[in-house]
Amino acid sequence: MNRNNLKECGPCHWELPASGAMRVPVVIYTSDALLRAMDDKALEQAVNVATLPGIVGASYVMPDAHWGYGFPIGGVAAFDADAGGVVSAGGVGFDISCGVRCLLTGLRREHILAVQHALADALYTQIPAGLGSTGAIRLGAAQMDAMLSGGAKWAVGRGWGLDADLARIEEHGQMLHAKPALVSEQAKRRQRDEMGTLGSGNHYLEVQEVTQLFDDAIAQSYGLALGDVVVMIHCGSRGLGHQIGTDFLSRMVAQAPGHGLSLPDRELACAPIHSELGQEYLGAMRAAINCALANRQILTHLVREVFARLLPAAQMPLLYDVSHNTCKLEEHRVNGHLRQLYVHRKGATRAFGPDHPELPAALRAAGQPVLIGGSMGTSSYVLAGAATSETRAFASACHGAGRAMSRHAATNIWQGRQVIDELAGRGVLIRSPSTRGVAEEAPGAYKDVTAVVDAAQAAGLAQKVARLTPLICIKG
Repeated sequence: MNRNNLKECGPCHWELPASGAMRVPVVIYTSDALLRAMDDKALEQAVNVATLPGIVGASYVMPDAHWGYGFPIGGVAAFDADAGGVVSAGGVGFDISCGVRCLLTGLRREHILAVQHALADALYTQIPAGLGSTGAIRLGAAQMDAMLSGGAKWAVGRGWGLDADLARIEEHGQMLHAKPALVSEQAKRRQRDEMGTLGSGNHYLEVQEVTQLFDDAIAQSYGLALGDVVVMIHCGSRGLGHQIGTDFLSRMVAQAPGHGLSLPDRELACAPIHSELGQEYLGAMRAAINCALANRQILTHLVREVFARLLPAAQMPLLYDVSHNTCKLEEHRVNGHLRQLYVHRKGATRAFGPDHPELPAALRAAGQPVLIGGSMGTSSYVLAGAATSETRAFASACHGAGRAMSRHAATNIWQGRQVIDELAGRGVLIRSPSTRGVAEEAPGAYKDVTAVVDAAQAAGLAQKVARLTPLICIKG
């Protein structure tokens, strides 16, 4: 891609006009500095996405974007099934429905500091973390299918949470039209012992303090006040989601010629939405979304148990839970007309604006909470979907800091023990089963999350509400 062809269209808004095989332009929402630092491969992938059949509007790139598998991480694309639109496993990603949820606690910083080391140790003991980590829950075949159909609603029904939680989760905690029968036995085997676990990579659980407010009115409606303590959980569908991605990518590659698809990159393997394969993938993917929702719900229950033992005064309602690796059928207005579109968000967060009917009544006036995790030991943010977000990128925003270098490169620069000690010196306790994993996720391996959030706000994707500073991090 020739960057010289990029046109600046407004604050943090760049466009590459459609040319060659592109069916739509590429639209990039980012600052000049972040754009200069963005890897060329991510931009090339965005161009490739713009060539896919049935794409609507543009191939969108969020400010935290970087190179991924097929689609850039931080990529958004919507497809019209009736116009030959496709669904792409690479456009969802391997960690299907990886997402973030935020719990309020009613506590203050001093409450945490009084038990900080004991709380960090208890959370680390209670929350299985790391590559291949398993928990105490074992699911038989019938229970597995019930979980894949029921999501967080299934978990709450089993005693892992509260009915009130469901209103604060996308899809009310249950993705409809999931098809557990289309999930391979290998995927189910991988997940059988992994419910209620964080996993590895950039997944984490953090205890955080609200250290800055940017919009007092929205913060109040969200239940956030300066000095409050919250808990943020970031994880997804674990081995099951990864296996579903692997299974369907190979099938999509094999069947692409039969569907008349000529792909610029085999990683963009996809299938027509109206095809049998496309429908099978959607059914399996929705089951993986339910797996992720159930997993985060169980983790929420485990966190609440720890706080009940050490900090019994804690009140821990759920603020919100939002995923950032999904494809969902949504209604959006395009050129003045409402259309049913399959919106792929890969490393991108849904960001419905104020008064959207799918939001809970208590949050509707403010807009959807958009939860932005920072890199380990740095700030995270709570944003709100902006009134302009619908017209920018099908009501989508960034999802985190976004990697600035590979994990391998990070381990050539940092040692895990060094990172742990440096963060401890700043008052942030890290607990992890892998010092190498800590090095891979060193803060310097990521973009500046504040710059990413500022770009998202300047582009009209979301409104800054609160900044969160970590006190404890349980790292996978």
